[in-house]
Amino acid sequence: MAVTIRDVAAAAQVSPATVSRVLNGKVEVAEELRQRVVAAVGELGYRPNGLARSLRTRATSVLGVVIADVTNPFFTAMVRGIEDVAQAAGYSVVLANSDEDLDKERRYLEVAAAEQMAGVVLAPASSRGTDVSLLQQYRIPLVTVDRQLAGLDVDSVSIDNQLAAREATEHLVAQGCRRIAFVSGPSATSTGQRRLAGYRAALRAADLPSGAELVKRADFRAEGGYDATIELLRSAERPDGLLVSNNLMALGALRALQEMGIDVPGEIAFASFDGIEWARALRPTLTVVEQPTYEIGRRAAELLLARVAGETGPAQRVVLPAELKVGESSTRR
Repeated sequence: MAVTIRDVAAAAQVSPATVSRVLNGKVEVAEELRQRVVAAVGELGYRPNGLARSLRTRATSVLGVVIADVTNPFFTAMVRGIEDVAQAAGYSVVLANSDEDLDKERRYLEVAAAEQMAGVVLAPASSRGTDVSLLQQYRIPLVTVDRQLAGLDVDSVSIDNQLAAREATEHLVAQGCRRIAFVSGPSATSTGQRRLAGYRAALRAADLPSGAELVKRADFRAEGGYDATIELLRSAERPDGLLVSNNLMALGALRALQEMGIDVPGEIAFASFDGIEWARALRPTLTVVEQPTYEIGRRAAELLLARVAGETGPAQRVVLPAELKVGESSTRR
């Protein structure tokens, strides 16, 4: 006999309405109740009625995409690559925004599992804190993009973040910078960790200072980039070069430099990860590590659909090339 939502409610000792709210990702459910429902769903092997219908109508041809920040053009361009491949293969895409929040991310992954989506593309909020065990339990294929999960054999598509950061830092060194600061992303993410490692490797090779006072961690958002740059500019020894770990933080950093009246590149040579299309109109033009965002999404969707179709074998880690595009913001004549 098929397990019903009332069976789950009885096992979890909650109301059917509470089970429904949990399965639909509603945030107003108390954490203790939510955990009981998730445990009951797993123990009973419950599948929503919607799944039974979808198996008949092929509505399981849905890919979930959980990204860290829907406002970031990097992710929106990447999602377009995923969607184009999915649509061509007869799949639809459902987009969710985790806001770099592990609880929010977990709820979306629970919904993907409960609805038995065909597969999930995920930009993990944390390399170690992100929990994909429910997807694994339900054997839902997973591909990570931009970031990787520590200790898990999971398909991924990204660039070589450490190499890209090292090359950008080496470029600033070549421009004559001797005190180069770095606005880093969160240490919980693999991108934050590896870009910081690349920056430090370049400075060590050039025998230049790479102390903690030159590194400010921020949240991959514009305000975080602004605050971190203000701190660096107010330090006793102001940097003469600045590398920023993503495009939104770069906007905040540029605002800080403008407010402080800093000449770029005369006083501080500037480079960042990821361009923004409209930033081409800025003067000076920006030096950026340009990632193949659409291609990352396209390759991730292809990997995921291959797994959905039954492809087995070890996890594939696809590393695509990034390109340092030198603009006026870092060039000293």
